[in-house]
Amino acid sequence: MLVLMFVMVCGVYICSVCLKQIGGHPTVRLLSYPMAERACDVADIEPSEKPYVHFPKPESFNREECACNPVRYFAILSTQRSGSGWFETLLNSHMNISSNGEIFSVKVRRSNISTIVETLDKIYNLDWFTSASKNECTAAVGLKWMLNQGLMQHHEEIVEYFNAKGVSAIFLFRRNLLRRMISILANSFDQNAKLLNGTHKSHVHSTHDAKILASYKPVVNASLLIPNLRQVEDLVNKSMEYFKSTRHIILYYEDIINNRTKLVDVQNFLRVPLRDLSSRQVKIHKGSLSSQVENWGDIEKALEGTHYQSYLHEDYKL
Repeated sequence: MLVLMFVMVCGVYICSVCLKQIGGHPTVRLLSYPMAERACDVADIEPSEKPYVHFPKPESFNREECACNPVRYFAILSTQRSGSGWFETLLNSHMNISSNGEIFSVKVRRSNISTIVETLDKIYNLDWFTSASKNECTAAVGLKWMLNQGLMQHHEEIVEYFNAKGVSAIFLFRRNLLRRMISILANSFDQNAKLLNGTHKSHVHSTHDAKILASYKPVVNASLLIPNLRQVEDLVNKSMEYFKSTRHIILYYEDIINNRTKLVDVQNFLRVPLRDLSSRQVKIHKGSLSSQVENWGDIEKALEGTHYQSYLHEDYKL
């Protein structure tokens, strides 16, 4: 009996081993070696330009064949109602430029310098997706940044970031600050009145909508006119002083309207191929300033004899 039991146990063991050998598949461990990343050639780039040339490696997608296409970083620094929205649509009509809008209009993103830097890093790494994103073959990427959206409060850290990361600044302002003020008053009124079928629009794409918004003529507080103009003037001058150490270009809305070669200057500044830039936006306030406000006489008296008197005259024609 003992011999029989021993033989049975051995038989079961031998059968189990045979079944494993017949039915099992040997596991082959493949050794993986990290692929050496191809270094992008920068031999054709001028030494002075190299700090402003980047090869982002986004986490959200692969740039594929465009991985070695250089990308330049920029930021449009401006004030509200200075033509920055129109200017940005012009840039975005270029197939290689992505300007991602007024990112820091959301207060959380500008709550402190850490959130600002985190947001900028994501934008310049091509991981920020908007309708303007060109993804793989972007040659210039940036955003629109208003002076009152954390830019002036944290200007020292932001200048340091711009210089360290090679971000170029595009200043865009209005020469005629009176026109800007009238545009702000009209836009503020429409935020509450919502003249376009109960909706508020800061920019329009049809002459019909533009005429409706232009029908409102604000009353300008003449007693506060000069202090308000001086305040904006000081803000603009301070911003240019703060960011003078960065690579930058200074543009004015009136100059772009009067001379479209200014758009060539911008494309050369961003080192992108020259293209004809276009925008679907329609200008809201046209014609003389006197036709756009209710109390033009009060404005003339307030500015007469000051260096702001030039704002009363026609500064461009459409």
